[in-house]
Amino acid sequence: MAIYNKLAKKQGAIAVLGLGYVGLPLALEFAKYFKVIGFDIDSNLIASLQNKVDPAGEVEPQRFENVDIIFTDDEELLDQASFYIIAVPTPIDDNYLPDLNLLYKACQIVAKYLKPGDYVVLEATVYPGCTEEECVPLLERISGLKCGKDFKIGFSPERINPGDKKHTLSNVVKITSGCDQEAAEQIAKVYQTIIKQGIFRASSIKVAEAAKIIENTQRDVNIAIMNELAMILNEMNVDTNEVIRAASTKWNFLKFYPGLVGGHCIGVDPYYLIYKARKLGYEPELFITARKVNERVADFVVDNILRLMAKNRINIIDANVLVLGITYKENVRDIRNSKVAKIVSRLKQYNFNVDVFDPKADAEEVRNSYQIDLIGQIPQKRYDVVILAVVHDEFKKLSPAQIKSFYRRDNGILIDIKGYFGNKDLDLLYWSL
Repeated sequence: MAIYNKLAKKQGAIAVLGLGYVGLPLALEFAKYFKVIGFDIDSNLIASLQNKVDPAGEVEPQRFENVDIIFTDDEELLDQASFYIIAVPTPIDDNYLPDLNLLYKACQIVAKYLKPGDYVVLEATVYPGCTEEECVPLLERISGLKCGKDFKIGFSPERINPGDKKHTLSNVVKITSGCDQEAAEQIAKVYQTIIKQGIFRASSIKVAEAAKIIENTQRDVNIAIMNELAMILNEMNVDTNEVIRAASTKWNFLKFYPGLVGGHCIGVDPYYLIYKARKLGYEPELFITARKVNERVADFVVDNILRLMAKNRINIIDANVLVLGITYKENVRDIRNSKVAKIVSRLKQYNFNVDVFDPKADAEEVRNSYQIDLIGQIPQKRYDVVILAVVHDEFKKLSPAQIKSFYRRDNGILIDIKGYFGNKDLDLLYWSL
């Protein structure tokens, strides 16, 4: 029996391994139509999901209703599955090299329960060739089965954008691929059940892998252009945001903005492509340069804070600084690869008294990840410098009068990294990228 028909008749289940920002919405959407096993090794996460609570705050409680799903950290339940989706994180290590340990672990778990006729689909972001060159041999060795003959494999890159309520899972075109024509057809058919915008069937797994990796690499390069532009214009005392607004009047101008490039996608995925290119003997100079430019933005921000303090004759010793926001982007709880944390770390090296406030981030997670203690309310004290690092909706509600009330001096400095307050008369020494 074809795998789609088997799943449609609930004679087999879809298992989603990894229930983070990619896996959880995927599992819940599939559970509207199929039997689903949501698996994660984090027992605390499983307990929350069993109580219909998404710790990341991305999935509303009502989406847990009227779905056929079991949340578990018991891997033996995976034996009931016939269609395995691996949606675990694929970060980089301290040397900016791909860290595939979670992916390998997920493949090892799946391989123990893999049966003839089963399917395995990767959604984890990898470099082109990884699925077939790394994962398939691992699955075959542990399971004793042969890919293409006994089980099928495919790749369908995730396109989840945390905090985005418009471009949701079902509203975005999904790329699918398979190891052969039958696999490609069946995988597309399964995903087509939940994707309203339709399926793009890539001709091979490598095409699908490459499509995913260049989506974020392209954004990284374009943001790097604007970050370098901001650094140049800063030397000329020219407003970058005003330049972008002026240039945007041309019909084919691509409107990208400077900013901190953190998180688990744009700041990570290019290193996977760089790694693969170097393995092939090619040095991807543009991608490497873009990464270097974007990685030094946090230092650029701190250097300008020091410059402005000297200009305003503010003693850096024991100066009070308030940082608003530490998540990697606005209106999400995710703090992975936060470049704001890098700014805070550098400021503390200069003996600044730094308070960090973020209404979205989990205080314990921030403490464990960055050794930073969040304050519970603002203002905690009066400050010399205020840094609007992440433009959460809560911060957009701050009036100019409220912002001014945070300062202990008339010549206070506002560092508005994304230029949100640029068009408002704040009567402060103002700086933005």
